Amino acid sequence: MRIEIATLFPEMCEAVLGESIIGRARKSGAIELNCRQIREYSTDKHRRVDDTPYGGGMGMVMQCEPIYRCWQDVCEHLGTKPHTIYMSPKGRVLDQKKAVELSKMENIFIICGHYEGVDQRIIDKIVDEEISIGDYVLTGGELPAMVLVDSVARMCPGVLSDDECFMDESIYSGLLEYPQYTRPEVWEGEAVPPILLSGHHKNIQNWRHEQSLEITKERRPDLFADYQSSAEASAGKKK
Repeated sequence: MRIEIATLFPEMCEAVLGESIIGRARKSGAIELNCRQIREYSTDKHRRVDDTPYGGGMGMVMQCEPIYRCWQDVCEHLGTKPHTIYMSPKGRVLDQKKAVELSKMENIFIICGHYEGVDQRIIDKIVDEEISIGDYVLTGGELPAMVLVDSVARMCPGVLSDDECFMDESIYSGLLEYPQYTRPEVWEGEAVPPILLSGHHKNIQNWRHEQSLEITKERRPDLFADYQSSAEASAGKKK
């Protein structure tokens, strides 16, 4: 997978996406990730990329041309049009289903807005979908872009040591994750649940599943309802 991030703050993205699992995946070649400075595509001598909004209002709006030139450069390099995403509070809220869908794509181009956002015409012309990470306002699209990249890239082949690392995780399975424990066996008078020390893998698996069901039902009844519906549908197909 190749991901291109168009941003006014590439150093901010590199500081996060150059570390840990994603950083190692980039070095190994499991994924390719580039952070492009939008200002480099401005034709203004001062590298200006924004202007005041038509109709009045506070703040500045990012102009079409620098973003478009950046996008065109990527298209020419790839020889094809990448799936183009604009990080926006108006977009569909990111969830695991969307992350899985995006992880199967070969090329993704992410636009990070700033100030009061971007000119609508560039959205209409090149953007395939708008994605939000939640119902709150941030100062720019960089943090949402990094969340999106992390959630998507970790499911690409070769990024994690084993596919089960993400297939068995919270949300991916449709349920919240079961409690985890490590040494020492007793801490501050609290002991690790005996079942986890039994060595009986089937019983441990059943216990973890039951814990996931209970936690999801209590904390995310919406997810629990979806899980039940999916389970019932699958059971119906097997009959």
